[in-house]
Amino acid sequence: MQSSQSFRLDDFIAGWIAGAASVVVGHPLDTVKTRLQAGKGYRNTLHCILTIYRKETVAGFFKGMSFPLASVTVYNSAVFGFFSNVQRLVSQYRYGDGRHPCGMLDLTVASMLTGLMSVGLGAPVDLVKIRLQMQTQMVLAENLHLAGNMPSGTSIPLRSVSIPSQRLYRGPIHCISSILQTEGPQGLYRGAGAMILRDVPGYTLYFLPYAVLCDLLRPDASSSPHPCSIWLAGGLAGSISWVTATPADVVKSRMQADAQLQRKYKGILHCISDSYRTEGAQVFFRGASVNAIRGFPMSSTMFLTYELSLQLFRSL
Repeated sequence: MQSSQSFRLDDFIAGWIAGAASVVVGHPLDTVKTRLQAGKGYRNTLHCILTIYRKETVAGFFKGMSFPLASVTVYNSAVFGFFSNVQRLVSQYRYGDGRHPCGMLDLTVASMLTGLMSVGLGAPVDLVKIRLQMQTQMVLAENLHLAGNMPSGTSIPLRSVSIPSQRLYRGPIHCISSILQTEGPQGLYRGAGAMILRDVPGYTLYFLPYAVLCDLLRPDASSSPHPCSIWLAGGLAGSISWVTATPADVVKSRMQADAQLQRKYKGILHCISDSYRTEGAQVFFRGASVNAIRGFPMSSTMFLTYELSLQLFRSL
C-alpha cells in the first residue's frame, strides 16, 4: 500500500490529457512568438499576426502543430507525472508520509528537478516544432543567399519569390531524419543548454505560484480548490513563468532555428552577445507580451484539465 501512495500512474494520464488540450489552445500564439523571436521583418506582435494571416491564412498559425500535439501530450504526461510523484517521494523522505503536504522548499526541489528532466524530452520536441514553424522564412532566406544577387538585409514580400511547394521539411518525421543526417544525434539537442536556463527556473515559477494562488483562493484549508480558482491560478502561474523565462526562451529559439546552410551562432554566449550587439537589450524581451497572453489560456487549460481529470480518475 505504501508504494501506491508514493507512485501513481493517474498523474501521467491526466498530464497527457491536459497537454493535448493546452496545445490546441496555445499553438497559434506559439507560432507568433517563435516568428517574433527568431524571424525577421516583424515590427510588433500585431504586425506579425496580420502578416502570417495575409501570407499564409489561418493555416499558418497551426503550422507544425501535428508534432507538438503528438509529442507534447507525452511531454506533459512526463512533467506532471514526474512532478507529482517527486512531491510524494520528498514528503515520504522528509515526513515519513507521501500524503504529507509539501512546504515551499519541497515544491522548489520538485519543480527544479522537473525542469531538468523536461529538457531531455522537450529539447527535440521544441527543435522540430520551431524548424517547422520557421521553414517558410528559412527557404526564402536560403534562396536569396544562394542566388547571390540580393543585397544583405533586403526585405521583399514573401509572395514575390517563387517557391512553389518548396519546403525544407515535408513533415515532422522528415524534419527529424534531415537533422540526424546533417547534424547528427546531437543536432536534436541544439539549444538544450539555453532550455535548461529557461526550464529549471521556469518550472519553479510555474508550480510555486500555482500552489500559492490555489491556497489563497480556497475558502478554507480543508476544502479543495474550486474549478474557477484552479483556472485563475493556473493562468496566472503560466503568465508569470513564461514572462520571466522570455530572455532564455529567445536564446533557445534562435539557437534552435539556427541551422540550415550556414550556422550563425557558435554557442549560448555567442548567441547572447551577437543578439545584444546587433539588436540591443530589448531583443531578449521580444515575444514577452505574446508569452504573457499565450501563457494564461494554455496554463489555465492545462491545470484545469489536469485537476478535473485526476478527480474523475480517483472517483472511479
